[in-house]
Parts: sequence; C-alpha cells; structure tokens
Amino acid sequence: MSYFISAISNEGGAPEQAYRKLQSAGACPENPYAEMFKFEVPSLTVGTLNSLMELSDDLVKTDSIIEGIVRKVQNNGFEFLGKKGGELTVGGVPAPRYIQQFAWDYAKYPNRRPLKELVSLISGGVAAIDEELKQLTSSYASKMAALQEGKSKKGGNLMIADLNDVLTEEIMYGVDVRDTEYLKSLFIAIPKASEENFEAMVYQLGNDIVGFGGPDWSRDPTKLGEPVKFGSLVDRHKKKGSPVVPGSLKKVHSDAETSLYGVTILKGQYESGYYEGDEFVAGTKIDFEKEFIKVCNQKRFAVRDFKYDPTQASKSAMALEQLQVEVDGMKSGLMRWCKTHYGEAFVAWMHIKVIRVFVESVLRYGLPVDFTAVLYKVADGKHVELVTALDKALGKNEETAEDDDEEYHDFVLLKFDA
Repeated sequence: MSYFISAISNEGGAPEQAYRKLQSAGACPENPYAEMFKFEVPSLTVGTLNSLMELSDDLVKTDSIIEGIVRKVQNNGFEFLGKKGGELTVGGVPAPRYIQQFAWDYAKYPNRRPLKELVSLISGGVAAIDEELKQLTSSYASKMAALQEGKSKKGGNLMIADLNDVLTEEIMYGVDVRDTEYLKSLFIAIPKASEENFEAMVYQLGNDIVGFGGPDWSRDPTKLGEPVKFGSLVDRHKKKGSPVVPGSLKKVHSDAETSLYGVTILKGQYESGYYEGDEFVAGTKIDFEKEFIKVCNQKRFAVRDFKYDPTQASKSAMALEQLQVEVDGMKSGLMRWCKTHYGEAFVAWMHIKVIRVFVESVLRYGLPVDFTAVLYKVADGKHVELVTALDKALGKNEETAEDDDEEYHDFVLLKFDA
C-alpha cells in the first residue's frame, strides 16, 4: 500500500483553502488517483537555517535506516507468525489505519525539544530495537542450527548419523571394542558400492605407516653371539606395513546407502631412546591413528569419531527433545517481541517522516511556519498519474526536474510504502 505526504504553503490564506487545493489536485472525481486524509504536523522548534539544512540531509539517511529496521522486524514477524503476520499492529491498530489517523505523541516525543535532539532520541530508540533483534535472531539461529544438526544425525545415513543412536546392544553383541595403550577399534563408514574394494584392501591401508624392523636373533642363527644393534642403530622402518590388525575386520551394520565396518589398529609405536656420546636422547611415541585416518579420508572412507556407550541413545533423544523445547520457546518469545517492537519502530518511523515534512516545508516556504500537509493513499497503479496531477495543479506548469538523480517538485512530496 503506497502513500504520499504532500505539503504546500498557505500563502497567508486559510489552511482550508490549501486543503481544498490539495484535494482537487489528486483526490476528487476529476482526478480520482488517491484517497486523502488530513495529516497533523505539530509546531516544532525551528532553530537556525544552517541547522535545518544540515538536518535535512541527515533526515533522509535516518528515514532510510529506520525504514530498514521496520522492514526487518516486520519480515521476522511474518517468518515467525506465518499466516498470523497480519497481527502485527501499531498501537493496537493495523499500520494503514495508524498512518491515516496519525497523531503526534507529545508525551514520548516532546515537540519543544530541539529538532536535532528529537531526531537523536527517535533514532536511538530504534537502534536499540535493531541491536536487540540481532541478538535474539542470532541466538535463535544458533539454537535452530543445533536442532537441525541433531535431527540430521538422528535421521541421516551411517556417514553422518550419531552411531550411538543407531548401534543398539543387539547390533554390538559380538563386536569387540578395544581402546588400550597400543590397540584401538575404529569404525569406518563406506558407500555400499565400495564394499568389495574396501574388504580387499583394508589390510594394506596405510602400508607405509608402521615400521616392523628391528633386531632378530631367531631367523639367522649364524649371527648368534655377534653384537646386537639397538636404538638409533636399528632401522625400524626397513620393513613397513599397515597398522590394521590382521583378522580384525568385521561388518557391523548397514543401511540403504552405507556400510559400517569395525577394525582394530595399532595406536602407535615407541621409538626407544639412545645415547649420543654422554647425552641421552629420550624415546618418542609415534601416533598411527592420525596417519591412518588421513589415508582413509584420501580413499573416501569415513572414520567415524565414535565411542560406544549403550546409554547414549536415550541421552541423545532427551537432549534433542530439550533442544526442540528451547527452540519452540525462543520462537514464541520472538513472536511476542516482534508484535511489541514492530509498533514501536513504526511509530518512530512516522515521527521521522513528520519531522522531514516540517523541515522541508520551512526550508521551502520560509518563516513564519505556515503550511498545510495531507496524506494521499494512492490508488492501485495510479502513482504516475497522481504525481503528474500534483505537478500540474501545485507546480509552476514546468516539467519535473531531476536533481542529483532525485525528483524535484515545486511542493513538498514524500513517498513511502506501508
């Protein structure tokens, strides 16, 4: 729904004459382009000409910023209220009725305060609404993302699902889960189409990770009695292999798209310390698990970060239910917040428009303050016709000029949509 606010000088005459002139210009049987309403502009503090000119430029930006915040609150209200979005009101009435029956709120915005202070008061209040909305929507989005992630894990395939929700005690019966100092069970999810390939190569995965070399007295009896090499003198990586324990592969579970296998791997290897001269160099522990996971990722085999806990399924269900309760509560709170603050932001926006009309009228028509303003509710599809009719009736019968890409008229004209 589109509206125009227009103001013309009374030129020393009665306001009723200006009102009739504005009515005949665009809201009469001869020019039926809009419905017209009286528009109250209170007596505001004028100040100096320089301050009015500075304020005029600032008001255009302030008007645009506040409108953006009004739209933001409105859009969030529609998102949360759905079909009930029409319940967003201004002072308990629909926005169009508030605009058409506008009255200055003297208690909230004292009209005798300097205009710059008044604009600062209005814009500061709306800025606080915007900041609060950002915080509320950010918190809601974070909580909603956590809920969606939880649902995705619960309903997804074995690549992403929470395995504690999927692997029941019946499924895990007979599956050895190890996590000792040197052995660890890993669960690997693969596409069903890759089952045969995976089973054929699993014991060769990462076959350059583990070093199996070292002193061997048993296989070459001819060298018995000779000095044995230890520490740095031994090439532990002369013979290499995979960390996967032979015979440990077991298919645990599958769904329509994915299969889940369990394997046991060597977690790491200790490289013994040694003396270098009189100084002892401490031994180090080599981590095989990280390297093995990296190799699996390169093959597009997903090693799941999973620690089996038979009680975790019920805990996850309760956590997901609690998240849903929290999201619903936050949504209800945001619905109430939008209903309340939409009206506040809209009231502030309309008061800024009134100040704009006042400032533009004083700058255009001079002092003493003597002008009449009206509100046009534009008929559907009649925007161009209304502007043309107003220019013809209220202007100097010249073509509308363009100034810095903005329309210029011989009268005050503000356009906006509600």
